[in-house]
Amino acid sequence: MSIISLIIKREFIAKVRNKSFIVMTFLSPLLFVGIAGFVAYLSSMKADTKRIAIHDESGLFVNEFVAQNDKNSEYKYLDLSTVDMQFLKDSITNENYEGLLYIPKTKTNKDLENKIEFISNSSPSIVFIEKTQAVIADKLTKSNLEIAHLDTLAIKNAEADINISLSKASGEESIIGLNEIKIAIGGGFGYLIMMFIIIYGNMVMRSVIEEKTNRIVEIIISSVKPFQLMMGKIIGTALAGLLQFLIWTVIGLSLMFAASAFFGVNIGPTSRVSPEIMHAAQQEFSGTAQLYIKELWNLPIASILISFIIYFIGGYFLYSSFYAAIGAAVDNQTDSQQFLLPIIMPLMLSVYIGFFTVINDPHGTIAVVFSMIPLTSPIVMLMRIPFGVPWWQIAISVSLLFATFFGVVWFAAKIYRVGILMYGKKPTWKELYRWLKY
Repeated sequence: MSIISLIIKREFIAKVRNKSFIVMTFLSPLLFVGIAGFVAYLSSMKADTKRIAIHDESGLFVNEFVAQNDKNSEYKYLDLSTVDMQFLKDSITNENYEGLLYIPKTKTNKDLENKIEFISNSSPSIVFIEKTQAVIADKLTKSNLEIAHLDTLAIKNAEADINISLSKASGEESIIGLNEIKIAIGGGFGYLIMMFIIIYGNMVMRSVIEEKTNRIVEIIISSVKPFQLMMGKIIGTALAGLLQFLIWTVIGLSLMFAASAFFGVNIGPTSRVSPEIMHAAQQEFSGTAQLYIKELWNLPIASILISFIIYFIGGYFLYSSFYAAIGAAVDNQTDSQQFLLPIIMPLMLSVYIGFFTVINDPHGTIAVVFSMIPLTSPIVMLMRIPFGVPWWQIAISVSLLFATFFGVVWFAAKIYRVGILMYGKKPTWKELYRWLKY
């Protein structure tokens, strides 16, 4: 055990003293904050106003669009119904206008439904087309009702506005969107695990390749067992990664609070809302906010945090064993690419299952099965836990995860033991299988 602790110490010190590690540890938070500030600045900038020409031969719709000029700053509608159509088309070609909305004159409203055109040099956005269609459809509907001598006001008053309230079987009031909050919490923790595995698993692999190509490993192997060296690298790199994450968190929070204190920047979605509006919103939505807070406190917070730590450790150790074995089997990172895809695929699969299956059916067969499979359980199970998972399912999932980890370490150590001293040959899957038998 003392030998492994020495290797862990050596790997940890080697990582934290590396210049690139030090630079990225302190530079990454600054880059993230700078990018976030730049994105916020770009979002606050007013978009260029796009001029839309309207040639309305029917005379029914042009006022509906012109009336929106004050409401919609992104598009400005111009009534050019008296201008020659060919001249307008040439103006579109010369980019004097963003587009031309042509509404012909027809005998009936029914004939008009499929004859409206929007002419432009580039394809317009889906949102713009949908809004345009909605304005025309609303106006046509009113016109059709008037032609049919129906009371439009009575029809509007007869429209039902349904607002379904949610409650639990116990009688407590519930809220809409709670599932989305739960999947966001679980997905956030799962995403952290995936990023840690990819970043620091690759770091383990690069470390093994570097020592192998420099022939340093030949000296190290003479004093320690390959299994001890592999475990020491995995744990030492994990500790360096945790230290880096901790520093990133501290620096990131410090920068956000510093920006708030010294530049008067309010951090959060309410940064541009005046105190009067905020007070009115608080009065109106205080009941809903209390429900959200209550539901959040009712979440299994302790189970989420404890499970995150357990799956964080188990998932990282499991995948890092694969990365270490690959690093020992190849001579450079280019040769490692053929072996990395089978490692990345389960991680990507677990993310897709989490966001497309767990949110709709967290206790369904697919979600339960993949939360038990060790290669996907660190992410899928974390997404399920906010929805409430029986303790026995968590126990089985964790047991399978760590049992698989020990099994993979045993197999990876065999590949590591042989591959760490193999040079000048690109291994194949068949050769890796043969190494397992040595």
